[in-house]
Amino acid sequence: MSTPIEGFITQMPKVELHVHLEGSVRPETLIQLATKYNVALPAKNLDELKDWYTFKDFDHFIEVYMAISGCFRHADDIELIAREFLIGQAAQNIKYSEVTFTPYSQFVNSGLGFHEQMDAVNRARLWAEKELGVQMAVIVDIPRLISSEEGDIIADWLIERYGDGMLIAMGLGGPEKGHPPIKFKSAFDKVRKAGIPCILHAGETQGPESIWQALEVADSQRIGHGVRAIEDPKLIAHLREKQIPLEVCPTSNICLKVYPSIAEHCLPQLLKEGLYITINSDDPPMFNTTLTNEFLQLEKHFGWDSELLEKLTLNAIRASLLTDSRKQEMLTSFQSEFARLRSQYLG
Repeated sequence: MSTPIEGFITQMPKVELHVHLEGSVRPETLIQLATKYNVALPAKNLDELKDWYTFKDFDHFIEVYMAISGCFRHADDIELIAREFLIGQAAQNIKYSEVTFTPYSQFVNSGLGFHEQMDAVNRARLWAEKELGVQMAVIVDIPRLISSEEGDIIADWLIERYGDGMLIAMGLGGPEKGHPPIKFKSAFDKVRKAGIPCILHAGETQGPESIWQALEVADSQRIGHGVRAIEDPKLIAHLREKQIPLEVCPTSNICLKVYPSIAEHCLPQLLKEGLYITINSDDPPMFNTTLTNEFLQLEKHFGWDSELLEKLTLNAIRASLLTDSRKQEMLTSFQSEFARLRSQYLG
């Protein structure tokens, strides 16, 4: 039986700002798609696939990611994984998600056009709003391993489609080492000129310089991960002064060996320093986690109370790219629900 605080965490309303659509694909779905398209996978059955799917190191992570992308051959496949993702979010009471998606990988691997992919995601989004009562928006990201010229193509795609109610920002993901944000300055300049915000991954496998550059080159509105900021007091002071949100993904950080364990994670120090923190799951099946599990683990290791859990959740609402009116509406709703759950579970 769960404890009262575990029940509270499970039922509390949530918002997630750092989660990858491709990284949310279930092993069962990957087998289904691979079988459908006769794609060879390095596993003979679901148990073997789950073992292969589980994170081992960053190179293996990229291998799995590319295998997943290679199994998307039709727009219906994109809609399928988006629907399944949103079903999983709804099951955790995640009311709103800002989801990172990498359409260029599917374009290269399977020839799926950008608008074709976005239409598929949008169908899933509208279905989930109606049937599940959850919402999502999409951050289109540049994979760092491509060329700067290809990054410009993605920027052009985003500019063409921006304002459709679903696409909200440009991101940057993939291996930080050897692929700094400056590599894609032209793309960031393009989208910023068009009034589109940038939200970059930085400061996970590389140190503070990666974060500084994300801020200087792209004026990143939030920092995906950002935990390595703890190594630079000047950066900590800057992030605190500007209250630039960090999208912290604790289990992901452990899997990537940024920290040895949750207990040794810098998150308590980041909070002590007065930084703006949100909690996220990153690539849930690959890291064997969920957003609910992230909160459960953090409460278990750090003894967080319901007030801090609520604060971090409301942080995510305020750090989102929702309109001010929608943020206020959601804040009011969440605060009421937190009060009800606190009374129900914690007396």
